[in-house]
Amino acid sequence: MAKPMTKTQLVAALAEEMDTDKKSASAALDAITSIITKEVSGGGAVTLPGVGKIYCRERPERMVRNPATGEQIKKDADKVVKMTIAKALKDSVNS
Repeated sequence: MAKPMTKTQLVAALAEEMDTDKKSASAALDAITSIITKEVSGGGAVTLPGVGKIYCRERPERMVRNPATGEQIKKDADKVVKMTIAKALKDSVNS
């Protein structure tokens, strides 16, 4: 498996793709990240065309098992961020 792209590498690739400097590309990436964070933490969803949909889902209270001791523990309800991958991205990876 290949190493994941770092933020520095992503900013450099974004700057090259946008034909701009790295400072502007970094600001654009930070702005997009901030917008997605605000929207999803507020209970909304963000669709990135061609990539997928990022949303927050609530998980109910449930019983879980401690793998070290085997003891049953009640875990409180919580929220988890999910992402559904777009069909276009799946198709491009599998072709």
